[in-house]
Amino acid sequence: MKIKDLFENWGLVGLKIKTPILDMDWRPSDPDKAAAWDLYVELLTRITTQPLPDEDGVEQTALDSIHALFGITRKTLKDHGRGCDQFARIAIIVLNQVVRPFTAKWHRKSQQGAFTSPEECQQFRRELQTLQIQLRNYTRLLAKLADVEDLTGIEAEVAGE
Repeated sequence: MKIKDLFENWGLVGLKIKTPILDMDWRPSDPDKAAAWDLYVELLTRITTQPLPDEDGVEQTALDSIHALFGITRKTLKDHGRGCDQFARIAIIVLNQVVRPFTAKWHRKSQQGAFTSPEECQQFRRELQTLQIQLRNYTRLLAKLADVEDLTGIEAEVAGE
């Protein structure tokens, strides 16, 4: 399987990636799998993939949690070293092209007081829901990379949805 197929299979489309990366064969190593597992756990247990009902949560806290993915991913890359290059290719692309536009926009807006406005808070939550769809797809991809059962939808399954 090629990396481009992996992105397409998990709905991570529209990303700007150079053809040589997309055409690389998908052959995850043990360090790739371990790194993917570490980030998979982080994504599954954060607001990155979990619902934020209108009556719950704090927008700034949600934004901070999403922003924390940068530090978590960097640490994961460092902890697992050069052997997790397949993971690194995917993680860096998702951080820079999926997460960064959201955090950059909302960090500036939050610094300008956006979260004091109910309308801005609702806009943030709508955009968060869109981001969460992409990050759930990413989480599914990480489960595949880690070679583990995908638990992304486990709570919906328990609830009978």
